[in-house]
Amino acid sequence: MKHLTEMAEQHKRGKTNGIYAVCSAHPLVLEAAIRYAHAGRTPLLIEATSNQVDQFGGYTGMTPADFRGFVCGLADSLGFPQSQLILGGDHLGPNRWQHLPAAEAMANADELIKSYVAAGFKKIHLDCSMSCGDDPVPLTDEIVAERAARLAKVAEAACREHFGESDLVYVIGTEVPVPGGAHETLAELEVTTPDAARATLEAHRHAFEKHGLNAIWPRIIGLVVQPGVEFDHTHVIDYQPQKAAALSAMVAAYDTLVFEAHSTDYQTPQALRQLVKDHFAILKVGPALTFALREALFSLAAMEEELLPAKACSGLRHVLESVMLDRPEYWQSHYHGDGHARRLARGYSYSDRVRYYWPDSQIDEVFARLVQNLADEPIPLPLISQYLPLQYVKVRAGTLNAAPRELIIDHIQDILRQYHAACAGMTSCNA
Repeated sequence: MKHLTEMAEQHKRGKTNGIYAVCSAHPLVLEAAIRYAHAGRTPLLIEATSNQVDQFGGYTGMTPADFRGFVCGLADSLGFPQSQLILGGDHLGPNRWQHLPAAEAMANADELIKSYVAAGFKKIHLDCSMSCGDDPVPLTDEIVAERAARLAKVAEAACREHFGESDLVYVIGTEVPVPGGAHETLAELEVTTPDAARATLEAHRHAFEKHGLNAIWPRIIGLVVQPGVEFDHTHVIDYQPQKAAALSAMVAAYDTLVFEAHSTDYQTPQALRQLVKDHFAILKVGPALTFALREALFSLAAMEEELLPAKACSGLRHVLESVMLDRPEYWQSHYHGDGHARRLARGYSYSDRVRYYWPDSQIDEVFARLVQNLADEPIPLPLISQYLPLQYVKVRAGTLNAAPRELIIDHIQDILRQYHAACAGMTSCNA
């Protein structure tokens, strides 16, 4: 995939550039991202995770082919060229089947990789770091690398079968804590040491050679490491460049390699820019985008309550809380404390477990009612100023329509602007 290999090549030549990956399946988040990339005439990297999308449907109910069809259909409807769209698969390996014996879990992982590659996903994150039902804990670098090489071989064969040649690019390694935000309260993180990063690389290089995969090594463009960034429910651990200085220097010895940084959500614009300068040139963002979506919807719901009698309102906040209480499986093991603390977490946590509930039919219905209620009459400017002050400035300047959907999209794009600025080498995020 030339967009990604060219990005890595330019970065290695000294251009402090990068690319961000949008990790979400929400239609409004994806619309915001596609519209933003279209306006800026830039490529767009969208990723699905192994939990979210797999050959059995994942928690979204979508296979890789379904996800590609969904994203490409949205891109076509917005006039965004598919040649500028890059699809990636994140944490592809036995993650979904850790409870099974390794042989069975890896057989499922083989099929997972085949389904992603056959659907046209070009950026493949090989992650076999998790122990399966009959594995030691933790796994050795050698076992992880051997399993990753096995999946790479499957991926290469599938790509040649479906497309005649392989132009896949790969990312290896994994971050700690688990993807999607830490489950526990964090105070500080251990940055990956240069020795640990080298050990991961060398184990993978040896395993790839063993499997006759030497030729694809230049297409391994990313190594996932922990630069010392993470978030939990109420706190963000900010990037501290001095702690990652040795790790940052280590990657200079590898001609085609940059770092991939996960869980960069909620980092400051300055931290994002420094991460890219320090060779963390692939920045993953997901929960921060659905968090912004939730902020915009809560703000619109508050405006609705000011404008309409209670019986005419959508009741979005109430319905969302009711659905989360009726179906606690997506938040119950993550949020702790008394009833008040859990209520606050359900609505406002950085972990944004709310994102699992937006597809619910009841919530979708009240969302549509909320948007319709506010679209029927112009929203008074003072209310926009109160609840969406950044969008208010643009509405006043005449650069943003005060329609509900446009306010939501722009609020999500405020996050994307920060990532674009960081990856484009800008000093501000007003692009």
